[in-house]
Amino acid sequence: MSSLIIRPAQGAGDEAGWDDFVRRHPLGTPLHLTAWWRVCERTFHYRNESLMAWRDGKIEAVLPLFYVNNPLLGRILLSSPFAVYGGILAENEEAASAMRTHVERLGHDLKVQYIELRNWHHSQCGGWAKLSRYVTFLKDMESDGDAILSALPRETRRMTRRAIENGFEIRFTRELDQFDPLYAANLRKLGTPAFPASYFRTLLDAYPQADVMELRLGEKVVAAVLSLYHGETVLPYYGASDPDHNRANPNNMMYFGLMKEARARGLNKFDFGRSKIGSGAHLFKSHWGMVERELPYEVLLIKRKEL
Repeated sequence: MSSLIIRPAQGAGDEAGWDDFVRRHPLGTPLHLTAWWRVCERTFHYRNESLMAWRDGKIEAVLPLFYVNNPLLGRILLSSPFAVYGGILAENEEAASAMRTHVERLGHDLKVQYIELRNWHHSQCGGWAKLSRYVTFLKDMESDGDAILSALPRETRRMTRRAIENGFEIRFTRELDQFDPLYAANLRKLGTPAFPASYFRTLLDAYPQADVMELRLGEKVVAAVLSLYHGETVLPYYGASDPDHNRANPNNMMYFGLMKEARARGLNKFDFGRSKIGSGAHLFKSHWGMVERELPYEVLLIKRKEL
């Protein structure tokens, strides 16, 4: 058997092979695709250090990876910036181990503070220090909207039915004129800086299947969610709502409506995305009857002594 060769991903040919590998891999996510490279490169100008492992002309592992020079954190290698999932995708343990050794050497060569792999699944882990801060929520969706509603826990089902009675109008679009200001307003209330103006447009351009679901009461958009689609899964990635309309339960309607639409499109898995343990989002998602699973992020300290 030939030796394993690990090298940087380069050119359109590598990108096509990479995306095909990710789509076939059971742990692949939309954030492992080269589309996320374009988001990070074009919006934030991070340096792409993504790696591929080859043997006999065949890909055996990939690692989306970016060099980030942060004023607060210093130089780091991250898989991946602004992504909730990342880490090594490998066909076998030999390729995964070789990739891990290679990226550790790269971290020392670049004199980074640390390397962070935002693993989606525990089988991606390789013995580095674990970051136990986040969870995700997963659900195999029922057959249709009625079945999805019936399967919700009692209190969430009651609030969702009340939301349905409010007569929300749902619209799916790739326009951002309503989503952008609503999301920015939510960030301001949290004291969080807004993303660059080009970010969401770049994201939608990179992911042709992505869309925004708007929830309207009359002429006003009171909630919206930008979702990514991958295989049989929908991932609501950025959501926002107008707190002045919280009594109408727009968030319940938004996520129920998204599940109903995704099921109608033939998708069968709902990924509620990352939440910090103990946060308000964590509490909200925990009431939907989904499977809660810890995200096994890993960190390898290089120059830094502790996080």
